[in-house]
Amino acid sequence: MHPILPGAPWLIAHRSMLGVNKPHKITLNGRDYVLWQNQQGEVFGLDNICPHMQAPLSDGWICRERDTITCPFHALEFDTQGRLYREETVTQPLLEKLDLTAIGDNIWTYGGYEPKIPIPELIERITPGFEFVGIAGSKSIQGDFLSNLLINYDYNHQNGTHREIFRIKAIEVDEYQENGYSTKLLQKVTRDRNTLGELASNPVLLTVPKTFVNQFEYSFPSLTSFIATIPSGQFIQIHSLYPETENRTKTFVLVFAKIQNLVLKSLLKNSLLKAVDEVIRQDTETIENLYPRQKPKIRLPNEEIMFYAQKLYQEW
Repeated sequence: MHPILPGAPWLIAHRSMLGVNKPHKITLNGRDYVLWQNQQGEVFGLDNICPHMQAPLSDGWICRERDTITCPFHALEFDTQGRLYREETVTQPLLEKLDLTAIGDNIWTYGGYEPKIPIPELIERITPGFEFVGIAGSKSIQGDFLSNLLINYDYNHQNGTHREIFRIKAIEVDEYQENGYSTKLLQKVTRDRNTLGELASNPVLLTVPKTFVNQFEYSFPSLTSFIATIPSGQFIQIHSLYPETENRTKTFVLVFAKIQNLVLKSLLKNSLLKAVDEVIRQDTETIENLYPRQKPKIRLPNEEIMFYAQKLYQEW
């Protein structure tokens, strides 16, 4: 496939997704890779296809003594450089290595392309003082990357796509700023009351007032951050996107919280992750049911934000 945005940095995993000495498969720009993390926290990546008879290495296992990955078909071992390990000798690399950059718990890659823009500092800048809650909304969405990208910049879809859970009535956008590949804005949200059934199924809605302000910041093309301030504290959601294939996009969300009340924090943790899962499910359903893109015949307020992201994509 023709690579999507070659030279862009992609957040492909969080350490909590990898475990220790467990193969983890990802697909990026039409190519499969296997990642693994050793007990020292070092992270490695190789092509996922065994060069012998093309078995997926991600179905194999890790030899922790040698940091090698073993093919599930014939138990051939490959080291972190892609070399065949056999009786204490190694060959020249037979597998291409995926260069990775670990920043804290976040694993980035340029997918083998020359970097065009630096890895953003967004996560490290906005999360100090927050506790990592977990990963939510991890999905492979049957939709092209641009469609998935634009829904994150589309503020008009929230009172349609997400009305079912948040009962959003109106959205106002303020303090919109563009700065190269970074975009910031404030969003004022007004919502209706949830039903007792909705509150019982997702208690985190009890903490969401009828009117509140969200802070959004984007690092094109991979990250969307969302900071919500509510009476009980603050939440941060950081959405990661990367292209798996031309028509399939991977997303997952890093969730952080700052809640002083320990009892409330314990009660809300799973509820918060569940709410994010539902948001991603609703976005996924919308994207996967879209007809092929045509030129819009209707304009809505605040769409210049979405068109700015589209312009960055098209002019890459």
